[in-house]
Order: sequence, then C-alpha cells, then structure tokens
Amino acid sequence: MKTVLYPGSFDPFTNGHLDLVVRAGLLFDRVIVAVAINSEKTPMFSLEERKQLIEESCRHLPHVQVVTFQGLLVDAIVRFDAQAVLRGLRAFSDFEYELQMALMNRSLRRQCETIFMMPTLKNSFVASRLVKEVAQLNGEFRPYVPEPVARAIEEKLRARSRKQSQNTEEPHHD
Repeated sequence: MKTVLYPGSFDPFTNGHLDLVVRAGLLFDRVIVAVAINSEKTPMFSLEERKQLIEESCRHLPHVQVVTFQGLLVDAIVRFDAQAVLRGLRAFSDFEYELQMALMNRSLRRQCETIFMMPTLKNSFVASRLVKEVAQLNGEFRPYVPEPVARAIEEKLRARSRKQSQNTEEPHHD
C-alpha cells in the first residue's frame, strides 16, 4: 500500500488543503494528514481541534487518516510508514522554502521523497493566514474553507467577541 504524508499546521484547514488531499488520493492508496505544532505561529485552533476539523472535512474520503505529530518530519514518515511527503506549492516563494525543506529531509533520511502538487486555479491564492485575517476582519471567508471549519471559525469569533465585550464592560458601582 502506497502512503503519502501531508504535514502542516492546517490552522485552519482550507479548501486548498482539501483539494490536495482529494487529488493525492488518486495517486496514493492512503493519505495521512499530519497536523503539526508550529512554534512560530499562534494558532486559532488547538492541535486537537484542528485534527477533529480535518476528520470532519474528510469524512467522505475513506483513504484519509488524520494524525498529530511533533518533532522531525522524517521521524513521522517512519512512524506512519509513508513512502513520500506531499507539499502544496502556490507560488514561486513557496517553492524556495519547500525545496530547502525537501533537501534537508532527504539529507536526514535518504529515502524521504517529496511530492509537490500545484493547487487548482480557484485555490491558488488560498492560504490559512489569509482566511484567518479575512474572518477576523468580518470578511466573507466561507468560500475558502470546508463547512465544518467555517462553523468552527464563526464560533471562535463569537466567543472572542463575547470575551472582549465582557472585558470592556465597566464595573457596576452601587
């Protein structure tokens, strides 16, 4: 069975990510979406929330498994018995970073192959960072994420709004 590992922080999981998962399923028997902790980012969703949202978004795809991992990607490849790593490339700037990562991973583990896939045209500009920014500024973000993710973002924003309004209320003086 051929397995590809698709690592990322997926905060949030977008339609661009989902598109790559679906298309990778045409090439591999199993696609493992590996949700990672990125210490350089402040996540909107916890690691467990992201895992759950991806599972809900991919429920209709029997070839998909969602896992979490910490540490080196090359160790996750061995742990999950994957033959390759899947990475998406939207722009040339993505390529430079991804090439460095692929070469480092191959240096650490000679058998580590990286497969690059381009997004479909409608997803070519979709990035988690942009989805979060649009959502936080009350823009229309729903077309860019699967429905379970859209509902979760809306709930996070409502909870944040309630918390902010509670913090800004003046104390009552009797």
